[in-house]
Order: sequence, then structure tokens, then C-alpha cells
Amino acid sequence: MSTAKKEVKRVTTHVLQNMKNTGEKISMVTAYDYSMATIVDDAKIDVILVGDSASNVIAGHETTLPITLDQMIYHAQSVVRGVKRALVVVDLPFGSYQGNSEVALHSAIRIMKESGAHAVKLEGGEKEAESIERIIGAGVPVMGHLGLTPQSIYKFGTYTVRAKEEAEAKQLKRDARLLDKLGCFGIVLEKIPAELGKEVSEDIRIPTIGIGGGKHTDGQVLVLHDLLGITKEFNPRFLRRYLNLYDDIKGAIEQYVSDVKSQDFPNDTEQY
Repeated sequence: MSTAKKEVKRVTTHVLQNMKNTGEKISMVTAYDYSMATIVDDAKIDVILVGDSASNVIAGHETTLPITLDQMIYHAQSVVRGVKRALVVVDLPFGSYQGNSEVALHSAIRIMKESGAHAVKLEGGEKEAESIERIIGAGVPVMGHLGLTPQSIYKFGTYTVRAKEEAEAKQLKRDARLLDKLGCFGIVLEKIPAELGKEVSEDIRIPTIGIGGGKHTDGQVLVLHDLLGITKEFNPRFLRRYLNLYDDIKGAIEQYVSDVKSQDFPNDTEQY
């Protein structure tokens, strides 16, 4: 049964804050193209993330690092055209904001102006504070991302759970408080202990969205291709597959191939 309190015509950052305040969980999923975005939006998802995970599931790269700002804008444009209700958030890709707040602001403005999206997301805490402050100061809503930050995968060297040790957990809490103070409208918490996700969610004012962050975060996000079972190799503990489309799509195409080869398709009613 849905726990939604009332029908929302357009989800905004204000709506998300109200959802946290009233205890309504936030639903979030990725999308990268018009067709899927239309379906996801029609299902009344709250937030659509145009994720740099497009680098993996769309382009076939091993990491999120190769995707460019131009490519992210292209995907965002496609998604925005299919969305009427959801808040559309776009990842700032690797190299478009790190270490230079002027570059970060320019990247964020390009996404907003050229795609029509509603907000941007970037990874990091204290080290990215200047960029975050500058982007928000220009009127662009920012979502933070802490815990496992895939753009730093070569620094970590592994996709294992983050912030299990006390020092890293304390730093994550400090970063979360800072992002809240700077004016971020939400924070993604990726692959951290559930208890830490609960502590952070209760400690800060703004909504938290978990992906492997436990059930006590203010919402959840999954990659669409993982949720639908289009991908097969990626099987983390936090992933629930709601369909097995890889096999279903493969079976349908195999049947099509068979029908073409046997001259069953097209039949008399399928031609002019």
C-alpha cells in the first residue's frame, strides 16, 4: 500500500523536504532516455536521476569516469522531454567540478540551461564545499553524495562498504552536516552501514536517499537497469530485481529471429 499523503502534480525540492518532515519515503530511480523516462514518470516516481552510471549501463564502460559533460547533457535533455511530474537531477560527471569552483559553476549552469533539468548532484564533502556553495549561490539546487563515491573508485581501489571504521564514519557525519549547512536539498548515501545511515538521516535537516544505506534513510534509489534485470553481472546485497528483462527481451528477440527465418513473420495480416 502506498504511504503517499497526497497527489503531487510536480515534485520540487520543497516537496521532498515536506516528505521528510512528514515521514513519507522518497522514491528515486535512474533514467537516461526519453522512452524510459516517460514510463518511470508515469509510474509516479518522485525523483529521476540522470546518473553518470550511464557510463556503465549505456556506454559499457567499467567505471563512471569516462562519461563527459556533453554526454550527460544529451541524456538529461532526452529524459526531461519525457517527464511531467518527477524532479530531474543530473550528475556532474568526473572532471566537471573537482578542484575548481569556477569550472563547477560553469558545468552546473550548462546542465540547467541546455537540458532543462531541475538540479545537479555531485560527490564529496569538505573538499567540494567551495564548488557547492558557488553553485547554490547561483540558484542551482544541489544534491550531495557521500559514502561510496564511484568517481573516486581508483582512490578507494574497491567497491566495498564505506565508513565502517570510526574515523571515516565521523568524517561522513561532518560532511553530511556541512552539506546541510551549505544548502544542499538532499544527500545520497551509498553503501554504508545501515546504522550510520540512520544516524545521519536523524542528524540532518535535509532528506537522505540510500543506495545500500539501510532502510532508515528518507528514501531509496536504484539504477533502473539493475531494478529491471537488464543487467546481470551486478549483484550487490542492496539490489532487489523487480523483473528479469534480460531473459525476457532475449527470448522475444530469439522468437522474432525464428519467425523471420521460418517466414512466419510477416503473415498475411501483417502486410499491405
